[in-house]
Amino acid sequence: MAWAGAKRVAGSVARRMARLRHRTFFSLAELNTAIAELLSELNQRPFQGRSESRQDLYEALDRPALKPLPAEDYEYAEWRHAKPGIDYHVEVDGRFYSVPHALVGQVLDLRITATTVEVMHKGRRVAVHARHGQGRYSTQTDHMPKSHQAHREWSPRRFLDWAADIGPCTAQVVRQQLEDRPHPEHGYRACLGLRQLARRYTPLRLEKACERALAIRSASYQSVSSILQQGLDRLPPDQAVDTQEELPLHGNVRGAGYYH
Repeated sequence: MAWAGAKRVAGSVARRMARLRHRTFFSLAELNTAIAELLSELNQRPFQGRSESRQDLYEALDRPALKPLPAEDYEYAEWRHAKPGIDYHVEVDGRFYSVPHALVGQVLDLRITATTVEVMHKGRRVAVHARHGQGRYSTQTDHMPKSHQAHREWSPRRFLDWAADIGPCTAQVVRQQLEDRPHPEHGYRACLGLRQLARRYTPLRLEKACERALAIRSASYQSVSSILQQGLDRLPPDQAVDTQEELPLHGNVRGAGYYH
């Protein structure tokens, strides 16, 4: 029945639109005005065999049920899961946003719009940030542990002492991770990554990779990791430089050493 009714309505509209076929319109606005006049005529015309029109039924049934439009436009949002690292930040598209430090290690829900990043914990909003801004970090002061000591097992001094035990180049790379940030805790993620590289590739190889990264002025965790993956730390310095010029540092480029 509904399909039959829809077909009848479509037929009525088509017949009235056909009345415009011999007219020439010079703008879309002019055409829309003509269509609106025909639609008004269609809506006020009584149904066949009845006294009511579409306009009458709209006023009696539909209009009373309508609700006001929302005060704000619909905002598209994307949802993701994230777990903050020891630096109490979550990552969204290469930028980092702070959460209350007590939630470190918890799985949180992120509501991401074009302008904001909202962080939810068990259905309750615990943080909101402007999505875009200066720098890679958006850190709210009240999210920081008091005096940056909530995670007593980690501190800049502990990372520096660990790096110094491996070698001077590793110590320099770690120092840059901690010093080239608005807060030392922002570098914890990279320092923990370097510790993992030491366990995976041995401390000796990590020291060589850090030496290479410092030589090419790219002392980031990503560069050190790529050097190790490509085996460039095992090559003589001159050969390693030549190889790096041909093969840019990238996690997916392993280098010839990988296959031997």
